[in-house]
Amino acid sequence: MDKNKAHYVAATAIIIKDGKYLITRRSDKETMMPGLWTVPGGKLEMTDYTARKKDAGELWYNVIEGLLKREVKEETGLDIHNISYLTSMAFIRPDGTPTVVISLFADHGGGSVKLSSELTDHAWVTLEEAENYPLIEGIYEELEMLDNLLKGKELVHWRKR
Repeated sequence: MDKNKAHYVAATAIIIKDGKYLITRRSDKETMMPGLWTVPGGKLEMTDYTARKKDAGELWYNVIEGLLKREVKEETGLDIHNISYLTSMAFIRPDGTPTVVISLFADHGGGSVKLSSELTDHAWVTLEEAENYPLIEGIYEELEMLDNLLKGKELVHWRKR
């Protein structure tokens, strides 16, 4: 596989429930960013589309939305709906693999939080409360973007505080 062309594709979800946002704490055993707080999500897997019937000819639609629903369910036990785009970012993993992360937001669609072994804690927080948690860099700004959007303000591009 050509590392100049191959990428991981991942998606994350800021889940909204009763005006608060779900954040989760990564296990201290995680390779990337152990012990920090973030929002649920994960990488696209081949079966996220190949296990499904094609939607149009040779095409699959809503693959990222399906990935996100699967990952949120696996990591937190929650169902989500009304998935919308917020922003995107990219980074290069320690092994040299470029990764694109699509940051989305969604409404809580049901269920109670039941964390996977990759996560050790969770909290439903307001934007102000989120400041009290050691979040992965950039997550607070994403929460801020969404908070402003939900308050009727124009969605602006991500920017560091």
